[in-house]
Amino acid sequence: MFGRLSRYLAVPDIAVDDARGRVVAAKDFRPPARATGTFTHTVDSGDRLDQLAFAYYRRPLWYWQICDANPDFLSPLDLLDGGPLVTHRFPLTTGPGAPPWALLIDTLTRTVGVDDVTVVDDVTLVPQPGGAVLEQAERAVVVTHVRAGVDAPALSEVIRSTGFAVGAPVEQGRLGRPVVVPPPVS
Repeated sequence: MFGRLSRYLAVPDIAVDDARGRVVAAKDFRPPARATGTFTHTVDSGDRLDQLAFAYYRRPLWYWQICDANPDFLSPLDLLDGGPLVTHRFPLTTGPGAPPWALLIDTLTRTVGVDDVTVVDDVTLVPQPGGAVLEQAERAVVVTHVRAGVDAPALSEVIRSTGFAVGAPVEQGRLGRPVVVPPPVS
């Protein structure tokens, strides 16, 4: 059933009940190998896991070693910025008074396709000539959403509807970020 290079070859079989109540054989959970002595690869547009595995191991089917070494990513597609979820940062400005954060969060979380909403309300101290310090407010909302469900322009409109002025969204993807590449596991 499994080829000699399969990561599941050595995983023991277990007995489980199927949907009809029959006992059938299945593979047990395969814990990922611990990656030691790792190095990183910087994600570039067009990267594919099979190509990375070939470049680093000369075996395109060993892409799973790279996946195992990066357990924070639920899908191999997420590892190289091709997954179903995408994150955008929307810079915000408001008029006088308290910003309507609760309305913004509630409206965005009820928007179909939105997975997560994080508000950024920071103050940066900027040194000025003569020793003065200027407080510079940075307000933004970071939205993780389903690529196929809702796009950045539609989210900008949702944010505007809550009373905020929205700047150009910035995609916060994996491009230019490191991915762990472990030494080959035999």
